Amino acid sequence: MLPIILAATTFVSTAAGGMFALRNRDRLHRILGFTAGILLGVVAFDLLPEIFELIQHHHANARYAMIALVCGFLAFHIIEKSILIHHSQEDEYGSHHHPQVGIISALALAAHSFFDGLAIGLGFQAGNSIGVAVAIAVIAHDFSDGINTVSLMLLNKNNRKRALQLLFVDALAPVLGAVSTLFFTVSEGALVIYLGFFAGFLLYIGASEILPEAHSKHSSYRTIALTVFGAAVMFAISLAHS
Repeated sequence: MLPIILAATTFVSTAAGGMFALRNRDRLHRILGFTAGILLGVVAFDLLPEIFELIQHHHANARYAMIALVCGFLAFHIIEKSILIHHSQEDEYGSHHHPQVGIISALALAAHSFFDGLAIGLGFQAGNSIGVAVAIAVIAHDFSDGINTVSLMLLNKNNRKRALQLLFVDALAPVLGAVSTLFFTVSEGALVIYLGFFAGFLLYIGASEILPEAHSKHSSYRTIALTVFGAAVMFAISLAHS
């Protein structure tokens, strides 16, 4: 029951992040700058160390994890650019942003949130102390997931109602992920591949989507400072649960 309770807490954390983004739309460029730093920090201080630790403990092949990272990066790049090419004759192409891109981005984040819930449940399968540590990390960065979901929806010209709908999906996903672990287990090798793939995805949306938009109209040292601060926050969180 404890994994489900902690996963339910991620619902609140994600929703709070999304509502913060909605209420600060006039300062969205600063939120985006902070979000880019958060994503970089998640990859550098959370995902990659976890991948390396799993590889060391289970004598897995690091190359497979890095192939998965590249595939995650390229997969989202291909999906996004395919949508833009498909709509190349439409007027809104000039703005480079489309509702479909936002929806796909938000659903991809929801998929990640589902696996966050899986991580909580599987952590408890390994032991209560590991499960609690994983849950603390997930709850901490799911606030940024909520910001990311709403930011990506608004960035790609979706309205408030649709942004809230996808925020609900993202907030519910980790709860469903935790519940699902009551019925199956997953190998450590598969987890390494998943983490690599998701790291590549985060690198893409952070470097190619969020960070450029944060500086497209309101580039400033304050936005840069928020990006650095976002990465520092994730570094502090990683130290707290390491």
